[in-house]
Amino acid sequence: MGCCFFASLLAGAPRLAFLLWWFIEPTRINAAFSAFIWPLLGLIFLPWTTIVYVAVFPGGVTGLDWLWIGLAVLADIATYTGGGVANKRRASGSAPNPPTPRVV
Repeated sequence: MGCCFFASLLAGAPRLAFLLWWFIEPTRINAAFSAFIWPLLGLIFLPWTTIVYVAVFPGGVTGLDWLWIGLAVLADIATYTGGGVANKRRASGSAPNPPTPRVV
């Protein structure tokens, strides 16, 4: 699989990218997790964190690997909270203040 294709897929749809990676390299996913439920839950709730964990796992999670995992957790949090902030802005702007009467 082309690196550019996987990178563009990862940028747009991390869940789809992780599923594709799982089908292409199931031994890597199975080595990173002891039970089937953990990658499945990661796929549903924390896709960025799961992808980064699987990427850094083969050498063991040490040193700067924790930084990458932390950034992935922040990306997952931003994914969930970003929509709420946008909806709040949209909701506050949907009902404008009534026009003030002009005094002549």
